[in-house]
Amino acid sequence: MLSDRVPDLRSLELLLAVRDTGSLGAAGAACGTSQQAASARLRASEALVGVPLVVRGARGSRLTPAGELLARWADAVVDAAAHLDAAAAALRQDAATHLRVAASLTVAEHLVPRWLAEAARRERAGGREPVRVSLRTANSEDVAALVRAGEVDLGFVEGPEPPERLATRDVAADRLVVVVAPEHPWARRRRGIEAAELARTPLVSRESGSGTRSALRRALAAVLTEGAEVADPALVVASAAAVRASVVAGVAPGALSSLDVADELALGRLVAVPVRGVDLRRRLRAVWRDGPTPPAGAARDLLALAVADGAGG
Repeated sequence: MLSDRVPDLRSLELLLAVRDTGSLGAAGAACGTSQQAASARLRASEALVGVPLVVRGARGSRLTPAGELLARWADAVVDAAAHLDAAAAALRQDAATHLRVAASLTVAEHLVPRWLAEAARRERAGGREPVRVSLRTANSEDVAALVRAGEVDLGFVEGPEPPERLATRDVAADRLVVVVAPEHPWARRRRGIEAAELARTPLVSRESGSGTRSALRRALAAVLTEGAEVADPALVVASAAAVRASVVAGVAPGALSSLDVADELALGRLVAVPVRGVDLRRRLRAVWRDGPTPPAGAARDLLALAVADGAGG
């Protein structure tokens, strides 16, 4: 660790300014301070280092041999600090103009594009260039992990419970829909099925960590009789599109977000099956690190837009 005898960067800058200008007053002006304040800072530096650094005279000021030597070393330190300052400024600029978002697959496919388009429209209407956005898609558990690691500024998840160690806010309502191919026997049941029958039926399912899979298992577990279990999947796939295709092909029933099956239901490629005795509604959430709201700027603006959109829908 550094000792407490090292002058700070402002003092080193002032020392270099005295060397370059030959005047304490000019050096102070170059560093944005008065001659009196500059003199006091140099005396403090001399006390820290333990040797005289500046010779003051009627015709100006010059560095002592020790001051010249310290200034030579200070050149490299101040130059490195200037590079660090520029790098930090670049990071701030990138944070102000680049928004990193991660979203679960359902939210990324059906909601985030609408939110981002509206955010860009508002920025252009306000005479501002839209921020650059990078969007990563993953299951809800992985989205939460990305947010915790600081790899993204804002995440959107769909699990049954808020992720641990993250701030969260509901942004939209959703519900799971059990779907089958038109030829499946359940398609002819006008009153649908009981939750217990759904629970013991192997389904086409998303992978472990998926918010959709977790929400369904949590909802069924809450209404099953003691000792009853949810059946293992008939097939595990990695996307909602793969679930839809497998159900259409007749592999097994599936459960997906209402957002994911709207088109197939309208086209008659899938049939929705009512399920009695279980609540399949859920909330979609925004998540972020630290504080009651995301940092001011693009992340907070996107959250506000998503909340307003969800409230309106």
